[in-house]
Amino acid sequence: MSTHPVRHRRRGATLEAAILDAAWEEIAERGYTGFTVDAVAARAGTSKAVLYRRWPDKPELARAAIAHLLAADPVVAPDTGRLRDDVLGLLRRVNERRVGVAAALVANLGDFYRDTGTDLGTLRDSASTGGPSAMVAVVERAVRRGEVEQGRVSERIMRLPTDLLRMELLLGAREVDDAVLVEIVDTIFLPLATGGRAQRTV
Repeated sequence: MSTHPVRHRRRGATLEAAILDAAWEEIAERGYTGFTVDAVAARAGTSKAVLYRRWPDKPELARAAIAHLLAADPVVAPDTGRLRDDVLGLLRRVNERRVGVAAALVANLGDFYRDTGTDLGTLRDSASTGGPSAMVAVVERAVRRGEVEQGRVSERIMRLPTDLLRMELLLGAREVDDAVLVEIVDTIFLPLATGGRAQRTV
């Protein structure tokens, strides 16, 4: 009886996850400039043809790798029963769990931004951190509780807290001070979302 291990051919989602893991590892080790499809294929144990069937070029592979990285650790908003506490709790979770990713994006993807003309907003849309969709849930709960008027909070306002935090993380590449999170919620978001209704009292 043979003692050699049997290699199972990876397909579908399993193969795709292996490739995207390998792609992010290459970006983290070599930066975007040193990141190549050849190296990703070798690290993932597959062929370049397999990669090109899914992602037509290096920038698309990089975007997919970032989205995969973030999707593996989604940030879910708490449900405290109060709009202020929900938003503040969400920002605190993002602050704690995304600081390493923000530092890596700044350190390794400068050439990606320059070569592709991609800005932070475009990257945000193609690689969601969970913030905007989590904020949708937060605001919908607040509307049901009567804290926010239906239709008052536009998509731009809804994205504002996580956008501001994301910018702080990217600029500082470290955890943002909690006082900044409180300021984002109390002095910027809540007045826009509630029309100035009191929300600060703990």
